[in-house]
Amino acid sequence: MDRYIFPAIFEPGEQHGYCITFPDLPGIVTSGETVEESLSAAKEALELHLYGLEEDGEKIPAATSPHKVTLPDNAFVNLVEVWMPLVRDEMANKSVKKTLTIPKWLNDAAEKHHVNYSHILQESLKHHLGIRKPPYIG
Repeated sequence: MDRYIFPAIFEPGEQHGYCITFPDLPGIVTSGETVEESLSAAKEALELHLYGLEEDGEKIPAATSPHKVTLPDNAFVNLVEVWMPLVRDEMANKSVKKTLTIPKWLNDAAEKHHVNYSHILQESLKHHLGIRKPPYIG
């Protein structure tokens, strides 16, 4: 499935901000200072959690109807929507730091010519592996 909508509980903090939880996904707890920041944090937390479930091959539970969510005092429920193709694309294109070792003379020559190591390595790996486009693109 590509689109998920889950209810999130926004509970005001004792002094300020909100604590956000998802009744159907007990592994998610996040927070924000303002409603806007809290909505953004809730969306990001839901995206990462669902992506992790997908990657681990775990089943994503069905969402509870918002009117069936039990709320603590002063809390409110808000629906949070994620579109997983965007999340998957973002995660697939996330940069991964790699450490490499090359001889000093080669490093000196590359620096002299202002070589972009990341670009060269990516292009070389794609050529070596015979990859023209990322595997997630049809």
